[in-house]
Amino acid sequence: MIYSMTGFGRGEFSNEAFDVTLEIKSVNNRYCDIIVKMPKKLNVFEDRIKNKIKTKLSRGRIDVYINLEEKAYDNYEVLPNFEILDKYVKTYQEIQQRYGLKEELSLSLLTRISEGINVSYLERGEDEFWMSIEPALEIAITKILEMRAQEGLQLKNDIFTKIDSIKTKLVQIERYAPKIIEAYRLKTRDRIAELLLQMNAEIDEMRLANEIALYADKTNINEEIVRIYSHLDQMHQILSLDEPVGRKLDFLVQELNREINTIGSKSPDIDVSNLVIDLKSDIEQIREQIQNIE
Repeated sequence: MIYSMTGFGRGEFSNEAFDVTLEIKSVNNRYCDIIVKMPKKLNVFEDRIKNKIKTKLSRGRIDVYINLEEKAYDNYEVLPNFEILDKYVKTYQEIQQRYGLKEELSLSLLTRISEGINVSYLERGEDEFWMSIEPALEIAITKILEMRAQEGLQLKNDIFTKIDSIKTKLVQIERYAPKIIEAYRLKTRDRIAELLLQMNAEIDEMRLANEIALYADKTNINEEIVRIYSHLDQMHQILSLDEPVGRKLDFLVQELNREINTIGSKSPDIDVSNLVIDLKSDIEQIREQIQNIE
């Protein structure tokens, strides 16, 4: 399956302790460049997050945004400080006895003593954080893969259309090629005949044939056309592979450009030159599409 390097995925996960929102955005890049933006307390998970993404995405500039909200208070411990409370109670009772007070000690009175209750925050373990982050990450990766696959299919179909267009133009060039040699032969023969007529001499058919043979060899584009067909077939096969293929396709586009430029330099025919320009346009469009392929 062909994947685009452009995509977006969002994952959410909630449990009793956390609400996690995780987003992944990716754009074209020659390598796999992952940037993670998240709260500082989650920095310990950066490598783990990157490694998990790399198992699914091999190329692209990938930005990851994580928002984690802690919503539970089960990690707070609230305990009475009896040492302090006992001293307060003893003191209150001494005051009651000394002044004959009848008012009883109450819970509300004791709980107003700030030192009488200890509140402590218990740090959560890494596993507890990761068990909330990982599900959101997996959802986001699944969604971005779906989007990249959809765009990849569109890119693949567009490249197939361009390949068909190139093949059509190659057929036209193949039809023109023999006519180029024949036109050169007739033109050369007429030019020589005109010159020899002025000199009252006859055409040396053997020398003319040699001249035509040299010209034919010089302008022969059959090898280039064969290689172009071969490159196009390879491109078609590569686009059917279930692996990252962007770099392979990029190399083939360079080879196609080289062969087409050679055809353009060899052929003096205006019709072939125009077709070469059209071919270059098709190749450039394929190259632009390939820049988006993983």
